[in-house]
Amino acid sequence: MASNPKKENPTIDTFLDAIWMEKGLSQNTLSSYRRDLSQFDDWLNKSGVTLLVVQQSHIEGYLGWRLQEKISARSTARLLSCLRGFYQYQLRESNIHLDPTLQVESPKLGRPLPKSLSEQDVEDLLNAPNPDEPIELRDRAMLELLYASGLRVTELVSLQLGQVSMNQGVVRIMGKGSKERLVPMGEEALHWLKRYLQHSRPALLGPRLTEAVFPSKRGSMMTRQTFWYRIKIYAARAGINQSLSPHTLRHAFATHLINHGADLRVVQLLLGHSDLSTTQIYTHVARERMKSLHASHHPRA
Repeated sequence: MASNPKKENPTIDTFLDAIWMEKGLSQNTLSSYRRDLSQFDDWLNKSGVTLLVVQQSHIEGYLGWRLQEKISARSTARLLSCLRGFYQYQLRESNIHLDPTLQVESPKLGRPLPKSLSEQDVEDLLNAPNPDEPIELRDRAMLELLYASGLRVTELVSLQLGQVSMNQGVVRIMGKGSKERLVPMGEEALHWLKRYLQHSRPALLGPRLTEAVFPSKRGSMMTRQTFWYRIKIYAARAGINQSLSPHTLRHAFATHLINHGADLRVVQLLLGHSDLSTTQIYTHVARERMKSLHASHHPRA
């Protein structure tokens, strides 16, 4: 016999309908809110408590239970954000007289360190493409430019010929928030880019015309997904087993600069970060790397 579906809570339904009308939230977000509120409601019901008679102690008890269950702090922070919105709405609607989340502290989140590659890993990755193959020469130039300049992958695949100055050795990037920055390429990336533009790009394009510096085999602008698929091929060829993200080489660019003594504000400008605090994460990456090296090689570590 099929089990009866769980009866929906009209208090939750009304709230979700209201925030959907107010904020136009996606179906995924609404489903996430429904799941969080329903799970909290189920937990409360075991103690004979309902959503609208909750006190601060109930919420703190639920957060403590989640901690015991080893549910991540990040997931709990999202839940608490949902509960705050729920009870602020109930307060506005005069369904409650006091917001029980008001004095509840959010769980402290450690800022995740971006995954990076060692300098040897980067060297192996850059050497993986075969420059005698037109497509792989294109990919070598892309990898060299990505690592030398710290571009975002989207900035790289959308790069246009007019943004590249071979004489000055810089690329002009229009980054997030329509902020323009000039980024130096370095001699090695410039060498590979010149070689690609002279030999590989004409062979790949044939009679087709495009302003994209790195077109796909079809002559159109490459997607970031296609490029990342290509990187995974070279990572496997180079024997790099760690999982890569679209930003791995950008992270390596910043980390290796700081490891070699680059000023944090210079790295900020090169990356196009509007806030220095965003760039400071790489000082932590560098510090973790130093700790790891010390632990591995110091006789008294």
